[in-house]
Amino acid sequence: MKKSDLLAIFTMAFINISLIPSEVFAETTYTLGVVPQFDARRTQKIWTPILKRLEDETGLSFKLAGSPNIPEFEKDFTAGKYDIAYMNPYHLIVANESQGYTPIVRDIGRKLYGIIVVKKDSPITKIEQLDGKLIALPAPNALGAALIPRTEFSTKFNIKPDYTYVKSHTSVYLNVLLGQVAAGGGVQKTFSQQKPDVSNNLRVLYETTKVSPHPIAVHPRINPEISKKIQDAFLKMAKSEADAKLLQKIPMKKLGIANLSDYDELREMGLEDFYVK
Repeated sequence: MKKSDLLAIFTMAFINISLIPSEVFAETTYTLGVVPQFDARRTQKIWTPILKRLEDETGLSFKLAGSPNIPEFEKDFTAGKYDIAYMNPYHLIVANESQGYTPIVRDIGRKLYGIIVVKKDSPITKIEQLDGKLIALPAPNALGAALIPRTEFSTKFNIKPDYTYVKSHTSVYLNVLLGQVAAGGGVQKTFSQQKPDVSNNLRVLYETTKVSPHPIAVHPRINPEISKKIQDAFLKMAKSEADAKLLQKIPMKKLGIANLSDYDELREMGLEDFYVK
């Protein structure tokens, strides 16, 4: 065979291959976004083994997409960046309206509520005393830790504190402990996960209205069969003692099926007047 003929064969083969869509060769990797309740290192430590188990159970590929803070996370899910997302309940309302995200699983064994903490020896004994005081919050739209408290401060207690936003629940508690602020907003679960030298020196001043907790939601571009496979994998993991321990670190203590109607109560709380876009 002539060299010119051989070259022609290779050239035609290359052209034919280049015409095949790239997705035939590339495995789809699904991106999962996580609301940054904790620092990036802790978020990575919690979710990496969970995604590995999801890959084992589904045969799919997943990638964790971190966000430096809650506002960036909100910007990303509003733009539809994530295929799958673990988000706060009001984020779900916003994400559903903007992109069509729907919940597949959530913690069905508890309710989410915010807490306002002060130093253990603080003279503050009631919420009204926070009027005009500086309060640390993780971000304006952190549901239990900021959005519900800010709403209730205004509508229920008629007070106007000042706010500083410190990016994470852990930072909130440290700011209160160090006396940088009069009080701070968090949620009971993240508070209970603090080191004893932090939690033992803080006091819960107030608990907010309780709502259904954070769901894991999927973008509508995800094939329904794939969405069901992911949901089934989470439910199967919840039945395994070892995997359930991984899920509890999210935290999801008792994982079950989630529906959009689980979050209807949030639409009646007037939160949209305090949600920062």
